[in-house]
Amino acid sequence: MIHWRVGTVTAAVRAWPGAAEYDVEVPADDTTVRALAYTEVVGTPVVGDRVLLNVSALRRGLGTGGFALVVAIPDRLPIDPPPGDGHIVKARYTPLQQMVLSVDEQDSPDHATLAAADSLDGLPVVSADLHSALPAILAGIRADRPDLKVAYVMTDDAALPLAFSRAVAGLVEARWLHTTVTVGQAFGGAHEAVTLHSGLLACRHVLGADIAIVAQGPGNAGTGTPWGFSGVSAGEALNAVTTLGGRGVACLRVSEADERPRHHGLSHHSVTAFGRVLLGRADVPIPRLEGEFGERVARQAHELCAGASGTLTPHEIDISRLGAALEASPVRLSTMGRGLNRDWSAFVSAAAAGRHAASLVGGAR
Repeated sequence: MIHWRVGTVTAAVRAWPGAAEYDVEVPADDTTVRALAYTEVVGTPVVGDRVLLNVSALRRGLGTGGFALVVAIPDRLPIDPPPGDGHIVKARYTPLQQMVLSVDEQDSPDHATLAAADSLDGLPVVSADLHSALPAILAGIRADRPDLKVAYVMTDDAALPLAFSRAVAGLVEARWLHTTVTVGQAFGGAHEAVTLHSGLLACRHVLGADIAIVAQGPGNAGTGTPWGFSGVSAGEALNAVTTLGGRGVACLRVSEADERPRHHGLSHHSVTAFGRVLLGRADVPIPRLEGEFGERVARQAHELCAGASGTLTPHEIDISRLGAALEASPVRLSTMGRGLNRDWSAFVSAAAAGRHAASLVGGAR
């Protein structure tokens, strides 16, 4: 059920491509809330505007979703967009469904290319279950190969609007990311695709990417049950990579700071997604962490590979210089509210996956 509120914009806080944050006064609750507007969907509010809000996640105190969301500016609707090609509807059959031009549809100038495409031709594809791994993977790639073009493919397993991610906006602005593709019901990327498969093929045959990174957007869902977490899609993504003839790279989720036993060391999410959901082949980069914790992670990762009957290939990765690469990130590193200093192993493990992916690409440009 949705909790609806009407409020008045009192201040513009900050903005980034596709989204803006506001302070909104809500008389019904006698409070002021943080509200997020997807400006390409609802328009751009200004101080004094009356706005219709969805406050459901905010009232439940959810972390990533802790905003009120602007549903409409009822007294000042945005003008109709100009006529254009594209007939693919995303966020389908919701009140905010929208029409986009998908790279793989008939109206696309790239339709013929993708109609003929059937292979990734060995394109390295890194799959991670957390959005927070994205900048760390990029740091690992850039530590050795800053010349490579990297595409981010955002699935629809968490946030649907790519604009929700300030990290992606910062990575694109800093040119750490070459381009973005939103697939399935996700929307707002530089390119849209109907499926993960066609999105990956577009990375290879249309966008000229050297490496693709697949991960859900912010706001992963978990239930504390073996199968009830949105990160299972990390394994499904590598199944798609296998089907299409790419080179899958499994980004391990590791933590030395998470107090939950199922996520301390090698997370059960990685064990399930890559050890049980993944049916194809993939490389598993294992960071050479120090001390007893490092030995534990290495043992768990090798056990994961051994239990996969030869479909997972372990690769121990030297992590020298990855710390400096992570510190150079143009966006804040944060996973489950913990930064680089609090959970260094989480980020360096993702960076190790990036370093390995970079090693799979041919000579420097």
